[in-house]
Amino acid sequence: MSSTFQHRFILTGGPGSGKSTIIDALTKRGYWCSEEAGRGVIQDQVSIGGNALPWANQAAFAELMLSWEMRSWHDAEGQTQLCFFDRGVPDVAGYLRLSALTIPAHLENAIEKFRYNRTVFIAPPWRDIYVQDTERRQSFDVAVETYHAMVKTYRMYDYQLIELPCASVEERVDFIFSRIAR
Repeated sequence: MSSTFQHRFILTGGPGSGKSTIIDALTKRGYWCSEEAGRGVIQDQVSIGGNALPWANQAAFAELMLSWEMRSWHDAEGQTQLCFFDRGVPDVAGYLRLSALTIPAHLENAIEKFRYNRTVFIAPPWRDIYVQDTERRQSFDVAVETYHAMVKTYRMYDYQLIELPCASVEERVDFIFSRIAR
């Protein structure tokens, strides 16, 4: 992998595991961070009356997430500091796997082309902080299944997963930096 991608770190895991809260903390520290594709796509689709939603048209939802993730990857171009992604291109394959849908060849190509640092941080399911909301309709059990789908997916694409501790946001951020420093 080119050193160009070494400063791009993904945070993945199931829904409601604290990823976006960590991303918010990293943003406040001045780091470049992406927005989560799934939540953004859902908000946009609901606002326009679209059906590319996980409860309406999963394949279309996945395509929009892929487009969002590729755009986020490009948005980080030119950044010389660490960049943090609230999920990444491989998450789309994990979503399709979880939904028992076929992973299309163009997604496989995107996963190979849009690479990140091999170290990926994964937030485990954490019942104490899990809440449902307008965009997050999944049950906690589905959040656990999503976590396992992401573990399998990222390993399949040759990423090394580091599980985040179930701890305060600051402790989780410090944990991330301690692992990056190694």
